[in-house]
Amino acid sequence: MILQVNNPLTLQQFLNLPLGEGDITYELVDGQAIPKMSPKKFHSKLTRALLYLIEQWCEGKGEVCPELAIALTRRGRDWVPTPDILYISNERLPADWEQDGACSVPPDLVIEIISPGQTFGQMTAKAKDYLDAQVLRVWVVDSKARSITVFYPDAAPQTHMGEQLLTDSLFKGLELTAEQVFQKAKIP
Repeated sequence: MILQVNNPLTLQQFLNLPLGEGDITYELVDGQAIPKMSPKKFHSKLTRALLYLIEQWCEGKGEVCPELAIALTRRGRDWVPTPDILYISNERLPADWEQDGACSVPPDLVIEIISPGQTFGQMTAKAKDYLDAQVLRVWVVDSKARSITVFYPDAAPQTHMGEQLLTDSLFKGLELTAEQVFQKAKIP
């Protein structure tokens, strides 16, 4: 259900909205507050596994956060997505990071996990929007295909499956495989 408003919301109006009922999280898309899909079991387990693996790697390098809104621009309009996970390096951390609110700069990495009802095509379009908004990398995790697809601003996406090592010069020392993530999440 879209939070109905008569006029498109500005970024500040969106950020000032009261919290949704229950566990509803909203994203600002084209001036409308759109509810984010509620995670299911596999989604939650993958989020936890990825957080664990990335937190181990990023200690002292930056911050990794689940479900943190980011104030970005999409097609010339304010956009506030709430990715499943984001990583922001110390170099990109804003001076006001300690304030409680949406992240005010594009992170280095956004991870989106495909939920039931979402398609890989929808996540590909969202990945392009993230890259256009200056996010440096986007990972799309597909529990059905047991894959992680990495989107780059200047190269074709790469899909990693099984024991194929996922490394990136942007994240020196971070090495993992899709299989490692799915095993850590205990997903059959």
